[in-house]
Amino acid sequence: MSDRLNDDALADLPGRVQRPAYDRRNVRTGIVHLGVGAFHRAHQAVYTDDVMAADPRWGIVAASLRSPDTFDALQPQDGLYTLSVRSQEGEALRVIGSISRVIVAPREIEDLLEVMADPQTRIVTLTVTEKGYCHDPATGALNEAHPDIVHDLAYSMNPKSAPGFIVEALRRRRMNGVPPFTVLTCDNLPSNGRTVKRVLTRFAELVDPELGRFVVDEVSCPSTMVDRIVPATSDQDRERIAGVLGVADAWPVVTEPFTQWVIEDRFPQGRPAWEAAGAEFVSDVEPYEHMKLRLLNGSHSTLAYLGYLAGYETVADTMADEAFVRLIRGLMDEEVTPTLHMPPGADLESYKSALIERFKNPALKHRTWQIAMDGSQKLPQRLLGTIRDRLSSGAPIGRLSLGVAAWMRYVTGTDEKGAAIDVRDPMAARLREVADGAGPSAEKLARGLFAIREIFGDDLPGDLRFTGEVKAYLTRLYELGARRTVSEFKIG
Repeated sequence: MSDRLNDDALADLPGRVQRPAYDRRNVRTGIVHLGVGAFHRAHQAVYTDDVMAADPRWGIVAASLRSPDTFDALQPQDGLYTLSVRSQEGEALRVIGSISRVIVAPREIEDLLEVMADPQTRIVTLTVTEKGYCHDPATGALNEAHPDIVHDLAYSMNPKSAPGFIVEALRRRRMNGVPPFTVLTCDNLPSNGRTVKRVLTRFAELVDPELGRFVVDEVSCPSTMVDRIVPATSDQDRERIAGVLGVADAWPVVTEPFTQWVIEDRFPQGRPAWEAAGAEFVSDVEPYEHMKLRLLNGSHSTLAYLGYLAGYETVADTMADEAFVRLIRGLMDEEVTPTLHMPPGADLESYKSALIERFKNPALKHRTWQIAMDGSQKLPQRLLGTIRDRLSSGAPIGRLSLGVAAWMRYVTGTDEKGAAIDVRDPMAARLREVADGAGPSAEKLARGLFAIREIFGDDLPGDLRFTGEVKAYLTRLYELGARRTVSEFKIG
């Protein structure tokens, strides 16, 4: 028996471990995925694995646009990995087989472009995080000054960015008379399908105006809403899972029982029957997207910044403090819910109650530091959109403003005990410069950060109610600390 999870090891796995219900030798590639991280492997790859016994045409070639780490882990495993679903009741293990090949894009550029341009590929999915779209988070437009975009426009056949790869593959398909693939983004962007269409269209126009018109007229970019909490895998996870499997798995993924995928049904070249695995196809995703971005992601970011500052390592640790539970439930009920417009039958109360329980799940070690990454890219859709809606109706924004203030305090790079915070953000250097110039002054720090229009746009810095509340909460965070600020929180 192999000492590593792979095709040869499948037959000898313990009976409690679920394995692919199809012969992987019959799988053909129908999907190329860009950004093969933990979330994709715990979400879209699982839905696809569920339907491949009935239709093996939808195998996934998954590409990493940066690091070779996933390739190094999965290549010796024939693309196999373990999905661990953890709750207070225990752990269920399942081996996922839908990924047939992993490509490291920087060293296999032509290979990736060839498979994307292949007529057999009918869908390109993405989980490249907000920053991977090389766009302006405040406006949703392509950031034409982004270094990767500048490079890709100059060397379009040797791309680095997700937009660069997609547009070059579409150019090749058009040149060869092959219909375009559907572009299915699964990232937390507002109106994510329309945002990626806007980014791709502008990039294609800059390459060739005719190509830009082709993208506008021919390329389908359905919007989606994805929902599953997927913490980073730890060495303890690897050891525990290997103990059950009897073989090593270099990179299993750990997640929660809850999963949701809502998709606009616009796939001109066909699609897997994901609805058989529980996906929901709708004509308009936007209400569900707002629900998830504002309730789950907005709450998550607020918990991450305040929880980290309060000394809590994980979301579950943070939610063991009842003051944080009260704050987040109030955020959901009083400030977010009035901005949502859900279709008939959507049960917001059940969704919110389920979120609280999901956040409390002690079996998931979702680090506050992990969620706090890339805040400059996340704030606009997670908190600032809700704030704009509340301001326009004259409604209170206290908890939302506290979340923004906590981000400001976090990106100073120094915690409440004077220890360094490892701030991971595409704008980290700029944030550091503002923080260093401000010193321990809430007024100066807020003023400097509000001036970053890529985050706050041109409107919010001029709204005195918003800026005043954020400054007031930032002052309290400096003076009282996060834990006391949350425990003493009152509106007004």
